[in-house]
Amino acid sequence: MQGLVETILETLPAEAAIMIVAVLPVIEVRGAIPLAVSLGLPPFYGTFLSFVGSLIPFPFVFFFIRPIFRYLRSKEAVKHLVDSFIERTMRNNRDKVEKYGALGLLLLVAIPLPGTGVWTGSIVAALMDMRFKLACPAIFIGNVIAAIIVMVVSYGVAGVVG
Repeated sequence: MQGLVETILETLPAEAAIMIVAVLPVIEVRGAIPLAVSLGLPPFYGTFLSFVGSLIPFPFVFFFIRPIFRYLRSKEAVKHLVDSFIERTMRNNRDKVEKYGALGLLLLVAIPLPGTGVWTGSIVAALMDMRFKLACPAIFIGNVIAAIIVMVVSYGVAGVVG
């Protein structure tokens, strides 16, 4: 993944690179905001670019992950991997979302730790057949919270307000 990020940084303007890095699963705002810091972008600008980039996959993942998984599960070579991924993702997140609904999904996205974020939230919402009108604001607000947390940690309180 590091080589991919380096290639992106070498070939694109900083703003585009930050947005593309934010689109990547696992990295999202957790990696794009620190990247913006390293590139010297102002806190709110770097955070905004990271936030917008990290939301780009949401509608695609939400609407297309089930057909993609269904197709992949029909291929014997990868069926076990897909089943394992789905089982692990749902085992770690289903209870929170079932218990708290959209609020649970918001919290899943808001906590900027590995295994959380827009990608995971989108997959969980889709696999649980959550309605788009509930999932969309939960993921949006959760991502706002995650971006603010990462911005404050990355830039420091003085760097954000000063």
